[in-house]
Amino acid sequence: MQNFKITIQYEGTRYQGWQRQESTANTIQGKLEAILAKMTDQPFVQVDGSGRTDAGVHAYGQVANFKLETTKTAHEIMAYLNEYLPEDIRVVSIAVVPERFHSRLNAKRKIYRYQIWNTAVPTVFERRYVYVLPEPLHITAMQQAASFLIGRHDFKAFTSSKKGKKSTVRTIECITIERLGNEVVLTYQGDGFLYHMVRIVTGTLVEVGLGMRSADSVAALLENGKREHAGVLLPAKGLCLMEVQY
Repeated sequence: MQNFKITIQYEGTRYQGWQRQESTANTIQGKLEAILAKMTDQPFVQVDGSGRTDAGVHAYGQVANFKLETTKTAHEIMAYLNEYLPEDIRVVSIAVVPERFHSRLNAKRKIYRYQIWNTAVPTVFERRYVYVLPEPLHITAMQQAASFLIGRHDFKAFTSSKKGKKSTVRTIECITIERLGNEVVLTYQGDGFLYHMVRIVTGTLVEVGLGMRSADSVAALLENGKREHAGVLLPAKGLCLMEVQY
């Protein structure tokens, strides 16, 4: 039995997220598992991802692993997957790793990017990957607000999850906010992110950038932990999982 680690890129526009679902075969995990089952002539091959991306979220560097008893080389498995995967999902690297490696449990750091098209000029070629916001954003104010989120905090106010048993404490190591032409790009680096966390944090920072709330109000959100006091949940299409580090 060999353990294979793969790096996957996908455009999430037409998929119901990463996680396998009984109600639909239209998920990234589901597509990978179906092709591997066909390749090995087995009823089921489990593919474990580094984390779940929501419906519509993209990935430049999602990581997953699966275990197979096979005579095929890693290169042959990668070629087989890419032959049968749709064009908006691709395996870009593969390697045999130690048996105990697990893409989620061994992940140390994740990097996400959220892109905002911040101009009234329409975009054709970027429309699937950006949130369109014509009103100008005050970048300095957003950066000031983001500084309160750096470090280890309870991010309960920044998740849509209703489950109360799991810890909502996470560490954000870095948030960069920069204007690149017509785009405002926010990059998040941390040890892990809660359900909808990046999209809610970004929505909150956007409200600061629009003058709808003060930068200091973000610090207060960490204290009160109330989701209803935080910003809006921005659309999934602006979000991309860039990298998972081990």
